[in-house]
Amino acid sequence: MTALKKYQKLECTGLWRSAPDAQRREVVVNFGEASLTMSDPATELALSHWSLPAVERLNPGEQPALYAPGEDSDETLEIEDGDMIAALGTVREALGSTRPRPGRLRGSVLGGLAVVLLCLGIFWLPGALVDHTAAVVPPATRAEIGRLALADMIRVTGKPCAAPLGRRAADRLARRLFGNERMTILVVREGVRRPVHLPNRQIIFPRAMVEAADGPEVLAGYALAEQLRARLQDPLIPVLEHAGLAATFRLLATGELPQDSVDGYAAQLLQGTPALLTDEALATRFGEAGVSATPYAFAVDPTGESMLGLVEADELGGSEDKPVLTDEDWVSLQGICTD
Repeated sequence: MTALKKYQKLECTGLWRSAPDAQRREVVVNFGEASLTMSDPATELALSHWSLPAVERLNPGEQPALYAPGEDSDETLEIEDGDMIAALGTVREALGSTRPRPGRLRGSVLGGLAVVLLCLGIFWLPGALVDHTAAVVPPATRAEIGRLALADMIRVTGKPCAAPLGRRAADRLARRLFGNERMTILVVREGVRRPVHLPNRQIIFPRAMVEAADGPEVLAGYALAEQLRARLQDPLIPVLEHAGLAATFRLLATGELPQDSVDGYAAQLLQGTPALLTDEALATRFGEAGVSATPYAFAVDPTGESMLGLVEADELGGSEDKPVLTDEDWVSLQGICTD
């Protein structure tokens, strides 16, 4: 009420009525700090006190102004003085800006909740739905999605090479590196510049890399690195992110992913950047597989500078206790695309 101090000595005359059937009576109206006082002009005795916050105008826009100390009060007061009318109007405006309004709190709460839900829908829900769906998809469904992803890849690369001896050598390399994990190594003629992996434990190599490699240890290294990337992020997750929220929800609800939702995923995958792997993680995985990391390190960086940590951590020092492939199988693998 500090903004209303200029009105604290304001007085005027008015017509006060104590009840609807009572005679109107001339009074002196005094604007106080927190109340409006009506006094007898002859005796100066106070006839009534109204709380300023309770004062309400009964005829907005009309003259003389008619006031009451509340909706249910029998008292009324008529005022013609412009300054007093302005003062009482200022009181109402000041109180109106601070008085709680019905529905405002509820509206604020609902508005805030809507913003939170919108943020969850935009930033949290898609990721949470994808992660949860990928975690609960059964192996058979995962295999089917892997088939869809491979079919989309084939549109870009053509069918995987399938020379019988080369196919047998690829299977032997996979068993040598991955054991019971039953991963599949595929080789395609075109469209792929680096190894990539798909759901259902599929690793795809470009033909040029297979034919140009100095030995099976190089391919083994790339395959182990790709397996590590598949461990860092479930390969099903980027497929579902590409498919979209509606398709992912349908998969969760019905167990089926719309086939066309995977269209274009291969092109997106091939344009992406592979996840970075630490020297420590690579060295550990190479050690588990019994494969020297050095050939892979120099294949990635012929200078060895960026892969120095991996070379120094190579427990086998460039040789394996158990060959990755026999010479015969390696020749067959390099000729897998001669079918």
